[in-house]
Amino acid sequence: MLIENVLLVSENENSLQLIKTCLQARGWGFYTISCALKAIEHLKTTSYDLIVCDMQLPDLSGLDVLQVTKQLHPSVLFILLAENHQMEKVLSALRLGAFQYLLKPLYIAQVEASLEKALEHASLLQENDFLRKEISLQTQVKKVPFIANSPAMKQILEQVEKVAKSNASVFINGESGTGKEVVASAIHSFSPRAKKTFVKVNCAAIPSTLLESEFFGHEKGAFTGALQKRLGRFELADKGTLLLDEISEIPLELQPKLLRVIQEQEFERLGGDRSIQVDVRLISTSNRNMKEAIEHKIFREDLYFRLHVVPLSIPPLRERKEDIIPLAEYFLHSLCKENLIPPKELSSPAKERLLEYYWPGNVRELSNVIERTIVMQTESLIEADDLMLEVSCPVPPISKPSLKTLAELEKTHILTTLNAYQHNKTKAAKSLGISIRTLRNKLNSFKL
Repeated sequence: MLIENVLLVSENENSLQLIKTCLQARGWGFYTISCALKAIEHLKTTSYDLIVCDMQLPDLSGLDVLQVTKQLHPSVLFILLAENHQMEKVLSALRLGAFQYLLKPLYIAQVEASLEKALEHASLLQENDFLRKEISLQTQVKKVPFIANSPAMKQILEQVEKVAKSNASVFINGESGTGKEVVASAIHSFSPRAKKTFVKVNCAAIPSTLLESEFFGHEKGAFTGALQKRLGRFELADKGTLLLDEISEIPLELQPKLLRVIQEQEFERLGGDRSIQVDVRLISTSNRNMKEAIEHKIFREDLYFRLHVVPLSIPPLRERKEDIIPLAEYFLHSLCKENLIPPKELSSPAKERLLEYYWPGNVRELSNVIERTIVMQTESLIEADDLMLEVSCPVPPISKPSLKTLAELEKTHILTTLNAYQHNKTKAAKSLGISIRTLRNKLNSFKL
């Protein structure tokens, strides 16, 4: 039987009773939990073929259960129960990997149809083992094209095409949402490894206690809950590319083992004693200042230099305005199609508003704004006032040039910074980006 065990997470008795009736008719076993926290704790030690979870729970939400489930059991089928006013959350759930959603109140025919689709999907995965591996062990992400209208991104594209031909490790730095993963995917696509596996592991999204198993896999019985052997991401990426997303979040105690694997290209699964050799091309990303992380002793310098062979720096969206409208129009077209919404277009004032906005969340925020707008607005032409920007965050105004000399401006800036830190020279020097000695010399030149 393809589906044997089902977890039901809900406190709604009406919904539960109807679903249980359908499951019993099929001979599928089930287990019921009424709240999110208990479900999350239970999933740490138990796996299921299918999870049916209510969006509204007494403690957390169904989205929280979904996120943890996809970290612990990436291949499980997940069906959400929701209400009409929760459609925005439902869209988020589908992007995170939910299989389906059912709108309440539930009907037997509706539930039966959903269970049948789940069974068909499970059958398809069983028939195609490679497809099952890809779905279960890679995070599903929305594909974004490599749009390079701006000079900055054209230069990045040129660098990508050059570095892709080698096996050198690449370190991509940039603010959250700038498209680091898109650049990593492009490197893999241009490389000789393009026909092999591209595996991603989000180091920030996986609990530190599970990260070592995610990297290197484990043998059956290696620890409590290890009911069967599992391949790690390094093993799955053999002959292909492994993306270590948000590498700066790896626990310090795991970093020496990661360094050894990178140096020797071999490792042992947790609970195993056999060395496994791999050929993996590494791409790492971070939105943090890695030099500061090294100075604060939260990231090993030797590991950093192993990963930081070829650096790429992705500029924020506000610094590449030529890409904003092409990206917005791409999202507008693809998201209308994805959400079964008639095509829409942006008016000239709407485009101007997009260009004026500061985009603190970068490309990811642009995608979210466009999706919110098309879901909530019914008109085919989107005007400036229709854009559902999260915060009032236009480009900071540029003040008129001062008539003071550069020396006067420097003095004013140093003294203002010093006052802001209550004359703490160490903090002021760090904020100014100069040494304490340079600051003292400047103050002496000011006769202060």
